[in-house]
Amino acid sequence: MGRLHGHRAHLGPLTSPNPARVLFGPVVTIAFMPYRDDLPEAGLGFGPLLDRALPHAEPGAVVVLSAGGYEDVSHAGATKLSRLQNHGLAGLLTDARLRDFSKLARYDFATWCGGEATRWGGDTVMPFAANVAVEVGGVCVSPGDYAYADAAGAVIVPAASLGRVVDEAEVIERADEHFLDQIRAEDPTIGADRSASEDSGWVDHHELDARARRQRPGG
Repeated sequence: MGRLHGHRAHLGPLTSPNPARVLFGPVVTIAFMPYRDDLPEAGLGFGPLLDRALPHAEPGAVVVLSAGGYEDVSHAGATKLSRLQNHGLAGLLTDARLRDFSKLARYDFATWCGGEATRWGGDTVMPFAANVAVEVGGVCVSPGDYAYADAAGAVIVPAASLGRVVDEAEVIERADEHFLDQIRAEDPTIGADRSASEDSGWVDHHELDARARRQRPGG
């Protein structure tokens, strides 16, 4: 993403009931807001808003929940989230907390969140709108984006850039593999010289990314 776009796209490390499970798919969103009992949205609930989001979803969709300013509060538990299992969705991504990790781990979908909570949070936050742009972990997430998450963190990719991002990732992976082969071939009794690696054709893709950022307007 860093080679193609200048905006923030990565979320920091998240927690999962099943950390070995990777999350990937097109995004639908549910925006949460601080709870107010005088607004009609207070009576909507998670289920009806999910129903509003799903008609626009592609197969294997990822539900992204914003925290509404309360990342340390539970936004849902295993009972509500069983709807994702019923609809065959790929999973859920949020920087807020969720309940019932032991039950969530048994579902087929992947879950990545800000942590586990025990107390219900419905008196603090409320689901407010479906399929609108939301903020999650400092990243703007728009319906139709693609979400990827694993134990290292998460990234949001614009749908129009997905193919190019995958291509760049494969280029970086091949470069890393090539450099790893060079390291394996080194004689451990001789000090490795960085210039020799550069002369042999290896490219430091991290340095390339830094150069690209500096060359952008305002970079």
